[in-house]
Amino acid sequence: MANEKVCIRHALLTDLEALVALENSSFDTDRLSRRSFRHWLTTEHRALLVAEADHKVVGYILIIYHPGTRLARIYSLAVTHQLRGGGIARMLMTSGEQAASDDGRLYLRLEVSVDNAPAIKLYESLGYQKFGIYRDYYEDHKDALRYQKRIRYYHDTQYRSVHWLRQSTPFTCGPAALMMAMHGLNKAYQPSKQEEIELWREATTIYMTSGHGGCHPIGLALAAARRHFTVEVWVNQTAPLFIDGVRNEEKKQVVELVDNCFKQQAQEQGIRIHYNDITQIELINAFKAGAIPLILISTYLMDRKKVPHWVVMSGFDEDCLYMHDSDPDDRRQSELDCQFIPIARDDFDRMSCFGKNRLRTAVIIWPS
Repeated sequence: MANEKVCIRHALLTDLEALVALENSSFDTDRLSRRSFRHWLTTEHRALLVAEADHKVVGYILIIYHPGTRLARIYSLAVTHQLRGGGIARMLMTSGEQAASDDGRLYLRLEVSVDNAPAIKLYESLGYQKFGIYRDYYEDHKDALRYQKRIRYYHDTQYRSVHWLRQSTPFTCGPAALMMAMHGLNKAYQPSKQEEIELWREATTIYMTSGHGGCHPIGLALAAARRHFTVEVWVNQTAPLFIDGVRNEEKKQVVELVDNCFKQQAQEQGIRIHYNDITQIELINAFKAGAIPLILISTYLMDRKKVPHWVVMSGFDEDCLYMHDSDPDDRRQSELDCQFIPIARDDFDRMSCFGKNRLRTAVIIWPS
């Protein structure tokens, strides 16, 4: 069938049955369910396009947008068996790229089975660059190749080889971030779940707004210094951190005590503390000089929850800072999307402050 007889359009809820039928005929494993298609047809933060010929759905592409970032991911692509090889997949890919670009996305990423030669040929012909492999990715245990394309324009990006780690508890983003940075700077340092909990015990504020305490920047710096790394801290306020969200007066006194103890220990250890806003230029200069920054962000732009969260800087270019996030969730669908997350420069300044007092803080880890 000639390409001119095929049109690409946004999917409608009335396409649900056709999409499910196409999915079931296209894949033996890792299929999207009817429930998943219904979700993606009715939610935001995605582009779901279909190829239509003779009033029939003959292909689709699903691209997921990640709130708070400029990253998009091609989650699934399918074309009916009878029409494969006729250019429909290429039409869907180029239309999907345009939809993602129109939404302000800078990068498209995808995963493809190592033995899917036709798809790999298509992606590479469209300019996608291989940047990794994910072992045992699919239900049939096959490996996946990871590809990426800059869909607006290209600038050289400086990356750091930082091994990604998933935090093992809801409250240990700080330790996970610190372990990523320390391992990235010294491969002899070995992260572990035991180490993750030990770091949290050393760095926690004891209390937060609810639940377990979060990690204080100076507490994380002290933990890194004990492991023979050189550290410095940037924090834009001298008052005890995170205390405003603690309602109980006795708990507030404990938080203030911990804050004072951390500051005293940092002074004794000779850890430099800058009581100023850290700028993007200072983060980039530290990164270029060989350090790896940990940065406290608010997750509001990503999940509409005002939660403090530690991430690791893993690269930069003219338009973006790149982060490793230790906490994949259902929205992102894959831990792959938590690595080298592109945060546009204008979004970063809004994301990297927390609370009513607009706390801005970072811990710079230097090689041991």
